[in-house]
Parts: sequence; structure tokens; C-alpha cells
Amino acid sequence: MKLSFLIALFCFTLPTTSMAYGIKSGGDTSTNKQGGNAYSMPSNNLPITKRLDFSVGNSFFRNPWVQAPSTTDARDGLGPLFNTNGCQNCHIKDGRGHPPEEGEDQAVSMLVRMSIPALTQSQKQQLIITGVIPEPAYGDQLEDFAIPNATPEGKIKVEYTRFDVSFRDGGKIELRKPKLVLHDLAYGELHPDTMLSARVAPPMIGLGLLESISVETLKQLVRQQKQENQGITGRLNEVWNVQTHSTTIGRFGWKAGQPTLIQQDAAAFNGDLGITSTLFPIENCSPRQTICSELPNGNSQDDDGVEVSNKILNFVEFYSQHLAVPIRRNTGKPEVQRGQILFDEIGCASCHVPELKTAKRDELPALSEQTIHPYTDMLLHDMGEGLADGRPEFLANGNEWRTPPLWGIGYTEEVNGHTYFLHDGRARNLMEAVLWHGGEAEMSKNKVLNLSKPDRMALISFLNSL
Repeated sequence: MKLSFLIALFCFTLPTTSMAYGIKSGGDTSTNKQGGNAYSMPSNNLPITKRLDFSVGNSFFRNPWVQAPSTTDARDGLGPLFNTNGCQNCHIKDGRGHPPEEGEDQAVSMLVRMSIPALTQSQKQQLIITGVIPEPAYGDQLEDFAIPNATPEGKIKVEYTRFDVSFRDGGKIELRKPKLVLHDLAYGELHPDTMLSARVAPPMIGLGLLESISVETLKQLVRQQKQENQGITGRLNEVWNVQTHSTTIGRFGWKAGQPTLIQQDAAAFNGDLGITSTLFPIENCSPRQTICSELPNGNSQDDDGVEVSNKILNFVEFYSQHLAVPIRRNTGKPEVQRGQILFDEIGCASCHVPELKTAKRDELPALSEQTIHPYTDMLLHDMGEGLADGRPEFLANGNEWRTPPLWGIGYTEEVNGHTYFLHDGRARNLMEAVLWHGGEAEMSKNKVLNLSKPDRMALISFLNSL
């Protein structure tokens, strides 16, 4: 990214070292918590009077949901088909999920999206609201668990093809390309044109800050990237907002398919846990799956006629809005500062934008007008055939992915016990993740391949400092 872009857009001079960005990636919301719970802290500037709301939301996010009917009626209604019985099972310690290990067929913190091409005029019209055309027998997501007396939709395995990539200095690194294998399908054959896409659960930190970035700021990023004419052409997804019954920009999910955190949360309750809400009041079952109407549900008039009440959903939204980003570490080390310079020179900052500012939000003062360092532009980018899933979602095509934020990425191993990255967890470390970049990032990837080993180590040290 050229200096003029950042100067014009954010009115500050691009620092020459990482230290100049400071250590508070989330502004005043940042937490200095380290270790296994680094992703699970409330925004540091959240008033004590609001921390109870955070804790209540945390309890519904963390604790398991149960089958209805149950004496635990505040959290019953699980299933009958689902991927997990609690949000925390996928977002482990509010962090990153992982694919099943080879030979395993239970993908607890990874799910598989599925859909078919829109061919008829009616299906193309449907895309405005649903973004995809669900697979006829299984819907838009394979659910590999079920309550007693119900049968899971199927099982998921991941197989890998491995190949080596060489650096200019002769060093080599092995990459692995995943292949999804669905088996034990219980509700008939898949449509022959079914498109599959594996998705691991992303970290929960800083989501309220990302929600607070103004639409105009995001549109300005689109304009500036076009003006720079460097081959970086991010664009906004346009998705359906179920609350306003209108199209708006997408912010959340690997392809920016959800517009707001409350809709993201409600969609996860519905798709991942089989729990209805006023936003998604219908069980996530296809017409072939009659068990959804035959088995008891947890709908209650005391809970707005659905399984998760608006009150509880609002607590979960508040919790997901106020999970803090941990502070940066090791910013004074020369290797980290060298890595920051390389990050800028290689062009990574063109999409992983270092600094943004949140809008004024009177109703959420902790998130309001914060200078943050998320390392994302929130835009869709063509990442090339190597990372393509071939599955469109609203305006996002099969090659496009939303730029994931990098803040807190250096904490992944201590929080989650692994270093699997990218949308399907194929990368086993940060360098593998970098080398899967293609499309708009092809030039930057080639610059990384030309780096010396010390410079490659510096780049990774910088990323681990975030």
C-alpha cells in the first residue's frame, strides 16, 4: 500500500517500525491478559455496571444446550440435527476452530457449507435473501450430530494432498490441499451439482469493534484500492438483513455473509445448534427431514415463541461485541520491527490494513470512536484458484474471501493448542497460510518466496507479535 493512501485516509504518517502502532490493538478496549484465556476477557473500558451483562452472555455462549423438553428450560431446544451443543465447543476459549485430524470423522469445530447453483429465475430471485440455494436434501450445512431418536445427516472426513514449495534460497516448505469426503449420508444422495465448503470457527475477539467501523470508511477503502491501481480490488458483499428486510453490507463470516453480530449469532444458533429465534424461527431442516416437526421442540411463549428468547440473544450479542483483543507483545524486538517493515514493503498492508477508527456509538460507548489495529479491510478479495471453494455466497464468488483480521493471531497456540489457519484450517502454521495466498495477493506471495530465511523469520515474528 502506498503511503499516500494511509496518510489521506487516516491522517497519520505511516510508522517505520511496529512499535509506532502501539500495543493496544483494540484501542481502549484492549486487554493485557495472556495465556489460555487471552481471548475471553471483556473490553477493558467496559464499565463495571455492564460486566454482569457480559457474564450472562458468556454463560449462554459457554454452557451446553439440551434436548427439549427439559427442566433447564432457559437453554433447551437443541437439535434435532446440529453440529455442536454449545457455542464454545466451536469457538474454543473464544478462539479458533480446527479441522478433524486425518482419519477422524467428527468435525466438532469445523462445519461444511453446501449449496447448488441457481439455475431458474425463481432461484436467482431467492439469492437476494438467502445468498445460496440450499442442497435439496440437506440444506445449506451438513449437521453431523443428532439428539436421541434422530439420525445425523452424515459424517465428515478430510483427506490431504501434499506438495512442496521452494524459496529462492533453496528452502522448502510442505503445503497440504484438503479434500472433503462426506459419508454415511442418511437422507439420500447429494444433488450432483452440490458445492461444498469447509469452514473452521474464527476467533471471537474484537467483533464489536469491526461492527462499529462505518460503512463510509469501508467504501473509502474500496475507492482507495482502485485508485492505487496495484491489482488490489476489494469489494463489499451485499447481504440480506433479516431484521430490516433489506440488503446491506456484509461484515461477518469467511465470505462476509452476515451483516450484524446479532444476525451472525442467531444464524449460528439455528444452523450449528438447531435452535430457533425470532430472527430464524424455523428449524434448519430440509423438507425431507420430517423429524424436525415430529420430535419435541423447545419453543415457549415465555421465550417469544421460539427456543432462544430475544433477551438471551441480546445478552449473547453483547458478549460477542465486547470480547477484548489482547495487547501486542515483543514490539521492541528488532526482529519484530524488521518484520513490520517487510509486511508493508511486501504489500500485505494493502488488504490487512493496520489502522482504522470506529464510528461514534452512543449506545455502545466502550466501542465508540476507538483507534484500532485489526489488520483487515473487511473486504472481499480474489485469493486465486488455490484457496477457491467454488461456492458463491451473495455477491462473493467462489474465489473470494473476506480479509480476516490478524490482531491476536500470535496467541493462537496458547489459547487453542494448535496453529491451524485459513478458512478450512489447511495451513499448519503462519508461513503455510502466507504461501496459500494467490489471486490479488500473488505478487506479495512471490515476494515472500524471494525473502532470505532471516527475513522470513522476521515476518513471522511480526505476525506473532500481533
